[in-house]
This record gives sequence, C-alpha cells and structure tokens, in this order.
Amino acid sequence: MKALSRYCIFFSIITLLSACVSTTQPSAKHVTDNGYVTDDGRVFGTFYKIKYASNGKDVKTEYLAALAAVDTALSTFNKQSTITRINQSSDSVLLEAKDSLFIKVYNKACEISAITNGAFDITVAPLVNAYGFGFDPDRSTPDSVLAELRNYVGWKKVSLSPAGYIKKENPNIKLDASAIAKGFGSDVVAQVLRKNGINDFMVEVGGEVVCSGVNDKGKVWSIGINKPIEDSTMQTFEIQRIVQLDGKALATSGNYLQYYYKNGTKYAHTIDPCSGKPVNHTLLSSSILADDCMTADALATACMVIGVDSAMSLINSLPNVEGYFIYAGKNGEYLEKHTNGFKFKQ
Repeated sequence: MKALSRYCIFFSIITLLSACVSTTQPSAKHVTDNGYVTDDGRVFGTFYKIKYASNGKDVKTEYLAALAAVDTALSTFNKQSTITRINQSSDSVLLEAKDSLFIKVYNKACEISAITNGAFDITVAPLVNAYGFGFDPDRSTPDSVLAELRNYVGWKKVSLSPAGYIKKENPNIKLDASAIAKGFGSDVVAQVLRKNGINDFMVEVGGEVVCSGVNDKGKVWSIGINKPIEDSTMQTFEIQRIVQLDGKALATSGNYLQYYYKNGTKYAHTIDPCSGKPVNHTLLSSSILADDCMTADALATACMVIGVDSAMSLINSLPNVEGYFIYAGKNGEYLEKHTNGFKFKQ
C-alpha cells in the first residue's frame, strides 16, 4: 500500500470484531484462557497485531526475525537495507542470496506494474518525496523540478539480470516499496505460523491483514473496512462494511487519512506514476481480497491510482482477486461498487 498506515483504526476494529522506527520493537504479549496469543508492536514505521492459537508453541522470536529480515530487504529508513544500497548506487548492484526477499518483492512489483500498465510502480519514490509523503519528504519542490523528476519514474527503467545484477537507467532513480512491503510482512508472519502447524490466526501489519481458521470464539475472523471519513489525525472512524476472512488476505488503500492542503489545493498521498501528480478523482477507498497480502497491497494502491471504473475492470480481469470500492457521489455521499465475489458479513 500504502501504503497507508491505518493501525489506529484497524487495531480497534479487529479488537471489537474478534473479541516510527525501521526495526521491530518490544511488544506486549498476552495469552487468553483458551490458548490464543495476542501480540502487538511496531515494525516498518507502523504497527502490527498478531493473534493466533498457539498450540503450546512460542513462535514470537521466529516471526519477529522474519519481520526484521523484511525490514533489512525493503526499508528505506534502514541504511543497511538492500533497497537503500540500490537507491544510493550510481551503478549496477549485485544481489546475493541474502537479498532473496528483496528479489521476491521486486519481481512481484514488476508483475503488478505490468498488469496495471504502470499504475503501480515502486520507482515513484522521487515524486512521492517531492510531494511530501515519502522517506525524504519536501513539500516546497517547484513545478519545474517536479516535471524533471518524472524522467526518473518508470518501472521499466530498472532491470534485474539473470546474473543477479539490478541496474537503474539513471542514478537518480529511487525505489520505494512501502506500497507492497506491509502486505509482504503479513505474508511472512503467516508463513511462519503455518510452518509451525498454527492454522488459526490473524496477522495485521500496517492495516494489511491475513487470516486463517477461526478466532478465540471459534468463529471465522471478522475484519472491518472503514468509512472513508476525511481525518488526517486518524481519530475518527466508523465501520462501513465487515468481511469474514479465512485463508485470504485483505488490503485497503485510501486518500482520506494522508493528505495536506497547500495554497488551497488538496494533495493526496497517492501519486499517479504516469502523470506524475497526486490523483484527483472520486475513489476514496480501495479494498482488495487476494490469496496473498503482497498482491492485495499492491493492487489496492494501483486501484487508487486508476479510479473506480477502471479498478472494477482490472479486478474483474484477474483470477482469485476481488475488489470493493467506496467513492464519492455528486453530493458527497458514499457510494459503493464491488466485484461479485467480494462478500460481506450480513
């Protein structure tokens, strides 16, 4: 996504329905009477929440190590990360076995870029920073510089050779995986849990969710999708819809929390890589169901770029993917569209 940091909202919703640093931080852990563990903390500059039927196993050390490995691969705030090495390089970078997580996410990012005609693009970093939303923000960038920065955006301007060399066409090209990394973080935690024979769990990293099995009440996990109330303080929220998740991932992206006004103009955090400008259309929130959270996360961002009608066409064309979109009507009311396979809890 985001990617959009939605923890304040999702934490409350998941608690109700299921009864900024770059590395993982100490977290509170609690075990319920029927053997479910709840763990929450900070990672990737956002928050995580994990709840699972422990079956007598303590896997916290293992999944925190997995999250730390993702950070080492993808964090633009980690000076030793793979993505930072690439961003700081003026020449090709040889990727090794230790960079395997970056390679996996990079390949998925290219796949999503291809099927969305560039609406999702991890090379958008220079523009995201220039508009004040990225890892090196500056909201005073003049229009002439913004126009030049577009020359450094384009997923096809970066390539990975069979020999493992990643090459940028221009040293000024920068990568930002924030719109896919949180979803991938949820995936790697889910993988650790499943590997340890734990199949009843809910994993949420920065609002991107993977669920399996049942919660501590013996019921399928229920996850809320928020009404897109414009509130940059993230203090106001209402649930728009509830989705039941089992063996699926859910990612939501929106422009109603991260934005600012400058000279009377609203600037939303979603940047169109093709136009080089913040998006300006009626789509307020994009929620994607997929088999893995990395895919859902990236597609949710792409849909926010292309708008509701194109998003519906895109998601309907993809196998094993569903979409739910909230957009503004002519009078400011909330309207909805969703694909046929996106089911809500009644």
